[in-house]
Amino acid sequence: MKRRILGVLLAGSLVAAAAALASPLAASPGRHSDADGIRFGWSRTSGSNDYLDQTWWAVRSHETADNVVERLLSIPVGMIARGAGAGFEAKLAEVTGLPLPEDWTLTTAKSSPQINSVYAETPRDLAAVLGFYRDALGKRGWTEDDGAVVAPDRAVITFRTGAGLALLRLSRQDDKTIAELSRRKFVAATGGLLPKPGQVRLILGNKTDEAAVITVAEQTITLAAHAGEKLTNSDSAAGELPGGQRIDLPPGKYKVTLKVDGSTAQSREFEVAADETWGLLAGSDGILLPMRLY
Repeated sequence: MKRRILGVLLAGSLVAAAAALASPLAASPGRHSDADGIRFGWSRTSGSNDYLDQTWWAVRSHETADNVVERLLSIPVGMIARGAGAGFEAKLAEVTGLPLPEDWTLTTAKSSPQINSVYAETPRDLAAVLGFYRDALGKRGWTEDDGAVVAPDRAVITFRTGAGLALLRLSRQDDKTIAELSRRKFVAATGGLLPKPGQVRLILGNKTDEAAVITVAEQTITLAAHAGEKLTNSDSAAGELPGGQRIDLPPGKYKVTLKVDGSTAQSREFEVAADETWGLLAGSDGILLPMRLY
């Protein structure tokens, strides 16, 4: 009897997992999917003159089951979750042309007329992540420019590609390596995405069902549930955001604190450079989702 029950549970878990994880793109644009070990979301906006703007995010957990039955149930679900993760990685790489480091736990990506960008966090050490990118980008025919900065806790490298320059930045923080890889395109921002000369623009959003409070550079901004949850899907849309969802700052390193109602406050340091635009999105479970927008 116990074997029969366990078999039914296993079969049920496979069916449920397969339905949830068959494809990261199975979810409707603008929505997110929850699965064992991975949560992901995707939105897409199209317009005239082949305009296409896509936003991606994913959070992966490595939680372990507490008992034998849960561990047995987690085996097929975990296998499908890994398959869904691989499918997400492949589609993201296809759309952006940018790879993801191994064992990532959080990633965001943007593909717009202005930029292709991928942000990722991984527990792997910085040297291993740097080796991964050098190998993966070298296979694409990208070449490193002179002047690379490589230190035990930080790396900044510019690559020459057939479609312009790409920037790789790595930093070590709180037992994880943060990787930022971006390639600006030839379409320039004209208004909402464009920071003031020599400064950085931050665009804030909240995709949760609760109010969120973001504190950065001694400024505290309260965002209602779902306020600016897509951050922005075009240069013109960014220009229409309320002033409280846009902040212009000098380049540098800032401490960002996110508090979502019902969740513990989370803080991290965030480094931004002149003439860049970044999104800071309050995600599920109070997780901060940084995203390079320009």
